[in-house]
Order: sequence, then structure tokens, then C-alpha cells
Amino acid sequence: MSVRTFVIAGGGLAGARAAESLRAEGFGGRIIIVAAENHYPYFRPPLTKTFLAGIVGRAAVDVHVRGWYADHRIGVLRGSPVTKLALDTHRLAMADGRTLHYDKLLLATGASPRRFTGPGSELAGVHHLRTVTQAESLRAELAGGGRRVVVLGAGWIGLEVAAVARRYGNAVTVLGRGRMPLPGVVGEAVGAVFAGLHRENGVDLRLGVAVAELTGCQGRVTGVLLADGEVLPVDVVVVGIGVVPNDGLACDAGLHVDDGIVVDAAFRSTDPDVYAVGDVASVFHPVLGRHLRIEHSVNAELTGAAVGRSMLDQAVSYDSIPYFSTDQFDLAMEYSGYGDLARKADVVFRGDRARRRFVAFWLLDGRVVAGMNVNVGDVNKTVQAIIRSGLRFDPHLLGNESIALDGLLAAAAADKGN
Repeated sequence: MSVRTFVIAGGGLAGARAAESLRAEGFGGRIIIVAAENHYPYFRPPLTKTFLAGIVGRAAVDVHVRGWYADHRIGVLRGSPVTKLALDTHRLAMADGRTLHYDKLLLATGASPRRFTGPGSELAGVHHLRTVTQAESLRAELAGGGRRVVVLGAGWIGLEVAAVARRYGNAVTVLGRGRMPLPGVVGEAVGAVFAGLHRENGVDLRLGVAVAELTGCQGRVTGVLLADGEVLPVDVVVVGIGVVPNDGLACDAGLHVDDGIVVDAAFRSTDPDVYAVGDVASVFHPVLGRHLRIEHSVNAELTGAAVGRSMLDQAVSYDSIPYFSTDQFDLAMEYSGYGDLARKADVVFRGDRARRRFVAFWLLDGRVVAGMNVNVGDVNKTVQAIIRSGLRFDPHLLGNESIALDGLLAAAAADKGN
């Protein structure tokens, strides 16, 4: 029997965890990771936090020490992305001209930053942040302090970069189009908490504004022109306006693509030998009964491990609750839940919002569809259990601090309304 070859297109965390899972589950064939960057797989969250802040060095963000791949007989082809996928012949073409045969293929190609499309986007000093090389370049500009930094976008990436830039002693302005930071993600009540956090730490947070263009002199950015005509003097601009999935390879090959590569709960695409995970995958969620595309390292970690089992024909039905976290100034936050449902829900707070120490629950038709803990540690498992329970909760019960958080499930179960 010939040796089978499993190829992983994408050198990020999801791909690394998939390769690790394949070996752990006993796959003895060839595993080849094709990485577009000239790096071994690494973690992305530190790029906007500890790595950008200079707290950890380059080696700390690697998923594995480099010898691990050779020890586990996993080939890593770096610096040349896959450019073409031929489903009928099971072959891949790479940018450097090489071709690869696969028996099974995992697409873990991730996402790319959404670019500012107005005039001035190509000026020096304008940064997008997705790769370790981009993080190193931005860190070099921020580390000396005393710079005028403007961040376009008041989402998670923009706020995390703003916090690090202030830590270095820079003057920071964040520009957001919505009425509060994190538009459409956590709602205005929780968004106001993050707005207050940044303003208290010296960030000039401007909301409800639009950027017309970036202006420059001798090829370097010097100003941000707002739609109302105001010009903000600037030394560094960071664009943090979201990402788009790298699904062009799949689309060109004829796979089903709809805001990401559409796969079932076992990560199988419309081709039986092609799978997809991570930021690029729109995965069917059996609890919700519809597809979700989630952009977070925890999703990459968990789906990467699960897809290895699926590629080996083990039964997999991925139903994890979406999760993400952030650290900004003195605020540490974890969020679990279904964002689309939370946007229609009412928020119930438990704790002290003024001191930024609380748990928030999003309640829809009496059921908790999302939860967030802010500066309250070791409760995320409980929050997820509450969401997964499907029990109906009285909002007064959720907010009642005389009942321990881990006692809410029992209290709700005892309610005659369930």
C-alpha cells in the first residue's frame, strides 16, 4: 500500500495543530505544511499585545521549537504560498513553481487585513498588522515613544494596538465610525466600558467619524484628513478595520465559498478530500443550525486539533462555543457566546461596571446566548456551562450577587419555568 500524503496549506496555528493531531492520532504517512510566510507556525495574539509591547521575544510566539517538526516527520515548506488547486488531479501549485500531490488537503490559509482604500494608503508609516514581520516593523516605530499615532478602527485590534502604543508613551488617537467602540460586537453598554478605559488612559477616542484620505510629504504619512475637513497631524497610522478570509484559492478551484470556505461540522468541503479550518472556514454549527466563521486563535487551536481526527475518518461534529479574549491596560476580558444572537439580546450585568469588574450576560428569550467576564478570573467554564444549558433565566437571578456564579445553574433549574 502506498504512503499517503496529507498537505496543509497555511502555516498558522490551525495548520500546526492539525499536523500535531494527525501524528497524535497515529497517522504514519507524509505531512507537509506549506507556509506563505518565511516562518514556522506562530501564535498571532501576542502580535498586538505582549510581542508588540516588547514583553516577549520572537521565540516566545512560535507554536513549537523548530526541531519539533523534524522530530515528528512533518515537512514545512516556507516562504511560498499555494497559488493553484486542481481538485481533479489532487495537485497543488506553489508560487515558486513547485507542485505537490495530496491524498487529503487541509486549507488553513487564514485571513488578511482589510486595507484602507482611500488616497495615501501606500505611504510609509502606514501599518497593517497581521504577521510577525509587520508587528516587528510597527514595534520599531512605537518603541521610542513620543510619536503621534492614529489608529483607524475601534475594534479589538485597534484598541489593543492603542493600549500598547500608550504604554510606550505615544500620543494616540483612535478613530471609529460607530457610536461606541466594538460596533456590532458587544453593544453600546459594554462598548462604553471600553471607551471609558481608553479615555482614562489618555487615548483620544473619536467616534462617529470617517477618514477621507491620508496625506504625506516625501513619501511618508504626515496627516489624516477626516471627512469633515479636519487634518490630524500624525507620525504613524495603524489600520485596524477588520480582516477578509483568504478563500480565493478555494473559490478558483470551484469549492463552495461564502464569506469563507463552506464546510460541514466535520470541516469537510464540497470536495471529499479537502477540509478547511481556522479564520478561512465557515463551519456548520450543529447547535445553531447554521454556518459560522470565527476569527480567533482559540478557534484555530480547537478546530485544528479536531480536523486532524476528521481527516482520519473519525466521527467529528464540532460544536464549541465561540470564544475570544483581550487584555488592554488593566482590563482582562473573556467572551463566550454567539455574537449574532447577542446583537438581538438584552444585557444583564453582575458586579461593578464603574470599577470594571463584572460579568455580563446576553439574554435572548430568557436564555443566555453569550457571556463576558471582565477582571473576574476563573469563571469562563461556568459561563460556557450556563450558555450550553439552554435553561431559562430570570434577569434578576443572573444579576443577584448573593447567589454564587456557579450556583446559577442550580437556581435556574429549580425555577418552575424551566
